[in-house]
Amino acid sequence: GPTNTHRKWERGSGKQIWGLDPDALTGKLPAFLPDVHEIREDVCDYLGECLAFDAGLGVLIKRLEEIGELDNTLIVVSGDHGIPGFPRAKCNLYDIGCEVTLAARWPGKIPSGRIVDDFINLMDLAPTFLEAAGVEPPAGIPARSLMPLLCSEHSGQIDPTRTYVVTGRERHVARAREGNLPYPQRAIRTKDFLYIRNFAPDRWPMGDPANLDDPNTVPPPYEVLANDTFIAYPDLDASPSKAWLIHHRAEQRVKDLFELGFGLRPLEELYDLRVDPHYMHNVADDPAYQQTKEQLWQQLKSELEKNEDPRLVESPCRFERSPFTDP
Repeated sequence: GPTNTHRKWERGSGKQIWGLDPDALTGKLPAFLPDVHEIREDVCDYLGECLAFDAGLGVLIKRLEEIGELDNTLIVVSGDHGIPGFPRAKCNLYDIGCEVTLAARWPGKIPSGRIVDDFINLMDLAPTFLEAAGVEPPAGIPARSLMPLLCSEHSGQIDPTRTYVVTGRERHVARAREGNLPYPQRAIRTKDFLYIRNFAPDRWPMGDPANLDDPNTVPPPYEVLANDTFIAYPDLDASPSKAWLIHHRAEQRVKDLFELGFGLRPLEELYDLRVDPHYMHNVADDPAYQQTKEQLWQQLKSELEKNEDPRLVESPCRFERSPFTDP
């Protein structure tokens, strides 16, 4: 697949190439990002890369049309993770790290102009493509074909059982922590809530801080942090936004946001997305949410046990010392 939206991209290219004005995003960034020019510019550069990918997709579609295969081709467009190089995004289980676009086109098979709200997982694409090709999926495959959703005439919620999705994380950068240890997380996302279980809350979620958790530590130069992922917090890709946040982390307006993105996290996180769409306020310890928290944990736990997730059913867990990370 294309790598447009993977770091690194040309700084300022969003405006220079695509005419995207960073200051037009004033007041429109997620609440966990400081609303400053440098970060708005970084977001615009990312959006420019999205436009570049879209233009490339247009070339592919045009070629299929030229050879007479466009209407005979199932096209599915998606991504493997959220926006990179921003706190709480890629390499996290918050929405901006996991939620991706999924668009499909297959004339005569998929009714057009619809938006489907069902929760799905990208692993569902495997049985989808097999069904589209007339091939029986292997027995025991945990994913479910999306063909009933894609071929439906309806919008909104199609399958009444698809009301949640389970996500997980172990490693991003193998050497992000001493001993090549992972940062194990599992989460369940429903329409109204996001519940995250952090199995090792004593570990740094974004990797070794290189003493930058101390606001008095002098950070590496801005350009180093913007271009070298491994210099500090290596589970967060190098970027101008990462560099800006680290350099300004001691400022009153920034320190709380820095802590949200880079700091240690508790065993449990719970966000009421009805009132907190940017998952800023963890209500896991709020007595008013205890019943919801327990219900979501039991639902998540049941899914993990059913699928024999080693993180839950093994002790010690194999993911702690996978073959590719052992010395």
